[in-house]
Amino acid sequence: MAYASVQMFMEKLKQLIYSNDIPVINNPSIVCERPQFQILYEELGSMIQTLFNHEDQDLHNFEEVRKLKKRFIGAAEEAEDIVDIFLSAVHCRNIGYSPRSDVFQTSLHLEVVMRSIESIKKEFMTMNIDNMKMDSSLKTDRLQMQSAGASRNRSSLGSKKVVEEMVVGIDRDVEIIRDKLVEDGKKLDVVSIVGMGGIGKTTLANKVFTDPFVVYHFHVRGWATVSQTYDKRDFFLRVLSSMDDQLKLEKATDFQLREMLHKRLLGKRYLIVIDDIWSTEAWDKLKLFFPNHNTGSRILLTSRLTEVASHAKSDGLIHHLQHLTEEECWELLCEKVFQGDECPKWLLEHGMQIAKNCHGLPLSVIVMAGVLAKEPRRKDVWLKISCSVHSYMASDEKGCLETIALSYHHLPLHLRDCFLYLGGFPEDYRFYSRVLLWLWMAEGFIQEDGSQILKKIANGYLMDLVDRNLLIIENRYVSGDVYVCKVHDLVRQVCVEKGKEERFFLKIDSPPSNRLFGIIGKQNKKLRNWKKVITTHKPRRVVTYQEINIKRLSLPPTPSIRSFLSILHRMLNPENKTTKIQNSSKFFCSFARRRVLKPEKFFCSFALLRVLNLKKYDSIDFSPGLALLVHLRFLRIWLSSFPPSICNLWNLQTLVVRTSSSSMVLPSNISNLVNLRHLASNTNLYLPSIGKPMKLLDFISNVVLGDGVDNFQKCFPRIKNLTSTLYSDEENDFEVLHYLHTLALIGSGYSRRRSVEGELVRGEPNLGKNHIIIRFPATLKELILERCCLPWSYMSIIQAIPNLEVLAIVDNGFEGTLWETGEEQFQRLKFLRLKKLNIKQWEASIINFPCLKRLEVMNCIDLGEMPLELGDISALEHIEVLTCGASLLESLQKIRQEQDDVGNDELKIFVDGRKMPSCVPRNED
Repeated sequence: MAYASVQMFMEKLKQLIYSNDIPVINNPSIVCERPQFQILYEELGSMIQTLFNHEDQDLHNFEEVRKLKKRFIGAAEEAEDIVDIFLSAVHCRNIGYSPRSDVFQTSLHLEVVMRSIESIKKEFMTMNIDNMKMDSSLKTDRLQMQSAGASRNRSSLGSKKVVEEMVVGIDRDVEIIRDKLVEDGKKLDVVSIVGMGGIGKTTLANKVFTDPFVVYHFHVRGWATVSQTYDKRDFFLRVLSSMDDQLKLEKATDFQLREMLHKRLLGKRYLIVIDDIWSTEAWDKLKLFFPNHNTGSRILLTSRLTEVASHAKSDGLIHHLQHLTEEECWELLCEKVFQGDECPKWLLEHGMQIAKNCHGLPLSVIVMAGVLAKEPRRKDVWLKISCSVHSYMASDEKGCLETIALSYHHLPLHLRDCFLYLGGFPEDYRFYSRVLLWLWMAEGFIQEDGSQILKKIANGYLMDLVDRNLLIIENRYVSGDVYVCKVHDLVRQVCVEKGKEERFFLKIDSPPSNRLFGIIGKQNKKLRNWKKVITTHKPRRVVTYQEINIKRLSLPPTPSIRSFLSILHRMLNPENKTTKIQNSSKFFCSFARRRVLKPEKFFCSFALLRVLNLKKYDSIDFSPGLALLVHLRFLRIWLSSFPPSICNLWNLQTLVVRTSSSSMVLPSNISNLVNLRHLASNTNLYLPSIGKPMKLLDFISNVVLGDGVDNFQKCFPRIKNLTSTLYSDEENDFEVLHYLHTLALIGSGYSRRRSVEGELVRGEPNLGKNHIIIRFPATLKELILERCCLPWSYMSIIQAIPNLEVLAIVDNGFEGTLWETGEEQFQRLKFLRLKKLNIKQWEASIINFPCLKRLEVMNCIDLGEMPLELGDISALEHIEVLTCGASLLESLQKIRQEQDDVGNDELKIFVDGRKMPSCVPRNED
């Protein structure tokens, strides 16, 4: 349990103590225990104040305090289990089921855990606080010891010797950095190279550092590796030694070392490389040593953290180093293995596969080259190695994984669980950020802050991992937020290895005998069956990618599992390039079939489940068992209809429903889900009249107002993200939704039906419904119009939305061949997408789009010309066109020519995925 989970438990206790409007917990058996809930709440709150108030103090016995915190979190976890088992037992018996009385008791017994909490408090209070403050020199010594392995062994010369050989595919990067370093400008400037561990930041810096022109340009050059823990004396010794290795520095004091450095830099044009810097605090101390006398001096930083680079110089060049291409990986591998000779033909296929499996990381290529250099050059040997690249990375004596693991050790505590969670998913898994954030929230990883909403905090965690180069952005929303991200294979391997140490996940595979292996926890060969694993390890999270016949497995009576993730694993077959889908959800579904397990037995095994993530499977009714899981916070499920019993899951925060049905009717008691924040579906959800508003719901997709429902505001007063049907001949009043930021309206321009997979299938046009009244709120920032068939005259309504930043008109969202934007202005519009429209002529000017940054025109095959004035918009950075006619292409070429003539090389134009090259300036003669 993370500290954020303790906070979530505290929120649950508050609801149990004070809430009277939740039917499931407003039960006499629960209400009578409120005094115990109150005492537990106060004790936990007191301990949080006592233990965690010392987070930032210099404690002499901080290790003892850390152990006490760990014990306290364990005690809080035990208390939550006791409370949740009690709540489950009451609810279960209340609806007619009778689980084992020795485990599920309808009385609350907190005496033992309360004594544990009291014991922890006494131990902490009896510590001599006066003796806990560390002497500053002792603290420094300890910090130095912590980083000794990394800092002392990575001398600047040693680092350069290793990486000098890793020079492939960075010529353009060298040119960019070099040109920036030597450009005109007298003030001291900072240039940064940022990227994940092992990607070649030091290699690139060294290549620039030794470039002949750079050597000529700067009078003095110095290099120092800082590593994870900054040490002032160590920095002076490194940078001075790199300038002159004949200096006798051992007996010099810190003050003398600083004076020596100052004299060497004073009045000179210098270049200092600060390699592998990890913190903004380190930079704030280092920058004091570099004089700025307008000599054109430069500092070159390398770091894994974008935050550090931005802090050093927010408006300076931050060069994000990219992974090598497959071709560059193969070139580097050949260079290392064959030393200039050609690769034998019989090794080509498997050699290129090995290079591909390095996933663009130079460090991985170097490790594998070392492996291949020691092995016979036989086809069967290279085939075996190509299938085991990850194993070689894990066993590499030079510490390939340990290099990546430094990033994990440097993570703040609140990010570690979020990072380890990524290791439960398959290799090459594409994380949809929205779902990942929902899962993190349900797991209790997000630490609430009274000044921010939970989603913003979670998104901040995600971006922190991106900035630390532990997550790779693959796609973005039109707004610029992360849409899809992924994890490099070596980073994932670190997640898995560290997860083993923490027993973070139990991963279940399906060998022939149904034995369990791949346990993310301590490996124990004696644990061969489900019961022993559950009883001994008490895993909190279980994940599976495969089908398992659960009928033969023995189930323990005591629940411990809090999360079950059944992940649909998509793998690309390199032979035929087709996608293979492994249906893993049958594992869990076999629990739910009443012919296999009765609901009460199903309940005994999964009573405390918080997260249940199931992918597609044959639709079955297991609502009797599902209705017992009152602690669920995240539920992703495939249903044929929406059972009212789901609405008893009062803790539910996220509900994702998949179905093959064309629509689904929500039950009238849906408002009983008082904690629901996100409701998503792949089909229309018909909303009936509900008794009370859902105050926390801020995301809902494909919702349709049912009979007797006037507007969304009465049902979802705080909705922020809404996808809904646009009604013709009716009033569509969204103006009353004062929190709405994102709105997607789906019209009936084409008949709407869905495939079994939930994909939209294009039907016949149904045009002419233009008598529509729409009102938008001033808070709206993103608007998507799909198949609405609105006349272009309605655009003036949209232009009047004061805060609109993103507009996407898709699939006949507007109908008509001419769009005249007139004199009206989109005040803040940054992104415009036109896709699959029958527009032929578009008349617009710079006046209409003063803030436009990105324009996309896709599959508008009848559009004859792009308005030429759009190229003159100063904010415009990117134009992308797909499937256009010859005349439209010609107008784009004119825009390109005109912008080149005025020196505007900031505007990028792409046609069918290819960048349009700059034109040769016109001959004025």
